[in-house]
Amino acid sequence: MEQYRTRTPQHGQRARTAGDPAERRPAGRTPGRPPLGPQAAGEASAVYRVAAKPAPPFALALRRLPQPRLTGLGGGLFAAALMFLVGCLDWLLFDGSPAVYGVLFLPVSAVTALWVRPADLVSAPISVPIAFAFGIVPIADGSGGLGGQAMAVVTALALHAGWLYGGTLVAGVIASVRKVRLMGRRRNRPATPPPRR
Repeated sequence: MEQYRTRTPQHGQRARTAGDPAERRPAGRTPGRPPLGPQAAGEASAVYRVAAKPAPPFALALRRLPQPRLTGLGGGLFAAALMFLVGCLDWLLFDGSPAVYGVLFLPVSAVTALWVRPADLVSAPISVPIAFAFGIVPIADGSGGLGGQAMAVVTALALHAGWLYGGTLVAGVIASVRKVRLMGRRRNRPATPPPRR
């Protein structure tokens, strides 16, 4: 009768199997990293909840606004036409009030600086004062022909220079912030590899 011999594992195999850390490690554990306790898991879920918090309504309303991209000339024409319309409405409704005209000049300056395209950001603080001077013509109360009207416009610009400087400052700050953000995006953008020949 034939007897079958069973092979006993060698000493090296037994030691390697018993000493293998991958065999003894439970599932779901990463080597070199301790298991997450309940406090760490709670902190991770809290971080996830903060990251998933929706944007405020003001930011959502700003995102829903139209985002046209005007050229430098287009931004100047847009601001001049809008300020002339504001000047005419101020003359009709408020008897040419300089305060109403100055207050409405600030949002026009901001919108012009926001809607000009990135390549023409420098033109926004330049075109806004020109638009202010063009729109103040209806409320300047000039008389005596073209020379009298020009003197009335110069006088109105001198008397209400605070609004002019304020609107120009608003346009300059917005254009500068947009330029800095654009430069940061270009710096963080990964470099494209050269084309293969």
